[in-house]
Amino acid sequence: MLQFNLNFLYTIINLIILVFLLKKFLIKPVNNVMEKRKEMIADGFKKAEDAQNDAMNLKKQYTDALSGAKEESARIVAQAREEAKAEYDQVMKKANEDAEVLMTSAKANIRMEQEQTMNALQSQIAGLAMTAAQKIVEEKAGQMKDNQSIYDEFLEEVGEDAHGSDTEK
Repeated sequence: MLQFNLNFLYTIINLIILVFLLKKFLIKPVNNVMEKRKEMIADGFKKAEDAQNDAMNLKKQYTDALSGAKEESARIVAQAREEAKAEYDQVMKKANEDAEVLMTSAKANIRMEQEQTMNALQSQIAGLAMTAAQKIVEEKAGQMKDNQSIYDEFLEEVGEDAHGSDTEK
């Protein structure tokens, strides 16, 4: 048969408080950290995209300069195109390398931040568990003191009744 007593109610209340505290002090900060990491990665992608756009603009400038120029000798045009292509390739290569370095660095930072966050969360959880255990022990000790005082009071009453009935005889 299922019984509901005061300890069950205290356990339910403690569980609700624990869930609330975990949500407020653990899940929200973790979500905030993860959101900041997402923003940092998005910023990294934006910077890489800007670098690529700059390279594309540079390519467009070279193309416009070449198309807008008067007729030059075939050798100068060919040489200019080769230089523009080489520089474009170099800029694109550098932009890709920078983006790759930025991505690698961001991933390493995220991994490191995740490990630090997990370590911090583990220590916070341990602290919360210790606090909860301490409160439970304190509560149990308080109940033990209440039980002891009830027991002592009972013994005093029984002792008085025993002495009172002895004096009546």
